[in-house]
This record gives sequence, C-alpha cells and structure tokens, in this order.
Amino acid sequence: MADITGSIHERYVAPRRAAILAGHIAPLLPENGRVLDVGCGDGAVSQAILRLRPGLRIEGIEVLPRGTPEIAVSAYDGNHIPFPDKSFDAVMFVDVLHHAADPAQLLREAARVAAQCVVIKDHLAEGWLAGSTLRFMDRVGNARHGVALPYNYWRREQWQQEFERAGLSPAIWKESLHLYPWPASLLFDRSLHFVSRLEVVNRTVDGRSGS
Repeated sequence: MADITGSIHERYVAPRRAAILAGHIAPLLPENGRVLDVGCGDGAVSQAILRLRPGLRIEGIEVLPRGTPEIAVSAYDGNHIPFPDKSFDAVMFVDVLHHAADPAQLLREAARVAAQCVVIKDHLAEGWLAGSTLRFMDRVGNARHGVALPYNYWRREQWQQEFERAGLSPAIWKESLHLYPWPASLLFDRSLHFVSRLEVVNRTVDGRSGS
C-alpha cells in the first residue's frame, strides 16, 4: 500500500507541487543571482524556477543525490555547506530543514554562505493534528527515497527564534500556498506550510549579528 501511495505521489502530486512552489519562490530570488539549492533532490523545483527566471544560476547540494538531477549537484554531509562565506547571492531550502539532524546549524550555515538572502519553504507545526499530518506527508513523499525522517517540525515562534539567532530577518512571509487540489487541500494545506524570504543582516566575523 505504501508503494502504491508513493507512486501516485511521484506521478501526480510531485510535478504539480514543483510547479506551484516554483511560482512562489521564483519572485523571491535576486535578479540574475547565483543560487544554492540545499537538499535539492532531483532538482525538479530548481528547474521549474529556471523556466520562470532563466537569468538565475542555480546549483544544488544533496546528501542523497536522486536519479539524474536536472541541475549541477554536489554531495554534502547534511550539516556543513561546502562553500566559502557569501559565495552565493541566495540560498534556498525547499522542505529540507525539517529533515536535518540539526536544522538550526544548517540554517546558520545558509546565512554564512548567502550574501543577500535565504529563501525557505517548510512546515508549521500549528493546528489540529498538525504533527500527525506532516509525518504522513513526509513518509509518503520521502521514505521510498531513503530520506531521513526525524520529523523536526517547528512552531512559528521557534522559526522566528532561529532566524534571529542565525542573523536573518524575515522580509516576506506567505502561508497560503495552495499546494494541493480540493478536497486534499482541506487536510494537507491548512496552516501547515510557509514560504519566506529572509534578509541576511550585518554580521561580525564570528557569525553574530552586528550593529
């Protein structure tokens, strides 16, 4: 049953999701910028973004490279981004941080590597049966690919705290993403998702926020 559900997700849900996410994320990325897609999977979302914003340059890093990625992809360890400080205009995470063993560490790494902004699509553990619903969605979308499932879902307040600690300031925050068609949207959309553009604030050499 799990294999059937996963196959349906891959064939029908994933392509629609990639296109919709690209529509939300593409306007948030810097003009003609160099972008790092952390945990890019097969690169489908990045490729969809490039169709909307062909002037961007996107490359990815991935713990478990999947199939034949549609963008250039390098391996990384899931904790440290293997690039120098401010080497990209923007860093993006698309449903990645809640899979990380230490999401806060990875968020700080993104703030280090990004010269302008960090763009995130992730989940909010808010509302009725939010945790159970998100765990189900994660299993269906990721278990068959061997993706780690630590279920590190944060509430809004924790996101805000970790943004501040990483030296990031939310400039855009959007929750109405409409990723799923009706009636699935009644269960799987709700207030479970957000997209945000976070500006990199001035930092001292040791990574702390400066004045």
